[in-house]
Amino acid sequence: MAIDTATDVPATAVASRAGLWARTPRGLITVTAAVVLLFAFSAILAPSSVTKGPLLGMLPFAAVLAIVSLGQTLVVQQGGIDLSVPGAVSLTVVIATHQAAGDDARLLPAVLMALAVLLVAGAVNGFVIGRLGLNPIIATLGMNALLYAVVLWLSGGIPRQTTDLLANIAAGLTFGIPNAVFFAIVATVVVTLAVKRTVSGRRFEAIGANPVAAWAAGLRVRRHRTGAYMWAMVLYWLGGCLLAGILNKPTAYQGDSYLLPSVAAVVLGGTSLLGGRGFPVATALAALFLSQLDSFVLALGVSFAARTLVEAFALAIGVALYTVDWKGLRTRFLGSGKASAAPPGAPAAGP
Repeated sequence: MAIDTATDVPATAVASRAGLWARTPRGLITVTAAVVLLFAFSAILAPSSVTKGPLLGMLPFAAVLAIVSLGQTLVVQQGGIDLSVPGAVSLTVVIATHQAAGDDARLLPAVLMALAVLLVAGAVNGFVIGRLGLNPIIATLGMNALLYAVVLWLSGGIPRQTTDLLANIAAGLTFGIPNAVFFAIVATVVVTLAVKRTVSGRRFEAIGANPVAAWAAGLRVRRHRTGAYMWAMVLYWLGGCLLAGILNKPTAYQGDSYLLPSVAAVVLGGTSLLGGRGFPVATALAALFLSQLDSFVLALGVSFAARTLVEAFALAIGVALYTVDWKGLRTRFLGSGKASAAPPGAPAAGP
């Protein structure tokens, strides 16, 4: 066996570690480092944001954002974007609170009703986008308007108190950890295994990366795209159910605050907006990053408008990290610098 004489470590072990590092998604590495740095800065500059109370208040909403962002990830992997997130989450909240009307016995029919409505909405999104070729922005924006029409019809804009059962499930603690966090972990694991470890998941990523080649290979492109919007709605439904339990009296517009952050979490997690491979774990960590960032700037006394700008700035950074050809820029500028530093009369580099 070959030995690395500098460290007395077998060369195969070094190669294995190097291969593991190369296989680790860059988005996962970047967002993990960002989360660690953010919590470090929070402990130094705003220590109140990392105490027990604020953390227990932040984690349930981070879990909801993570679940909703997982749904957005599935859609983005197919080269689309889902602007019906606010309507889907708000409709779930309204049905779970208004149809149950505080009665635990009516909670299960209410949440199943919400799931059925969102599955129909997801199927319609998938049909008009995948089969009719409508632009995803236009299609999902129109669906969002329809969902909000149902929201206003059911609620009249009047909030209702959640049931005790849903509050205990969503807002309760297990081993000192909010229950919503466990839901987010399970959702992340299930989505990761489905996308990364199954044949359908690998086909799903292949279709997102190159739908023309996938169609030529005999893959059912339209079915997978429709499925992406339907499974995304299932995740929005789960996030909406948790949100309805976390808040005592959720409003009819509770989903409005999840559109931009869900897209930002997807981008920060390294999923390309052009489709292809997605990284559910990185998306979930990015949701934690954005939630703690919001808590951090809130502890600093920053206004709501400034916090929105911070989220937009984080999204811009994420887009720049994964879309700009940094290597090409570095080569270009460093190369031009070297060329300009050459003495007059020196021969030009290259053939």
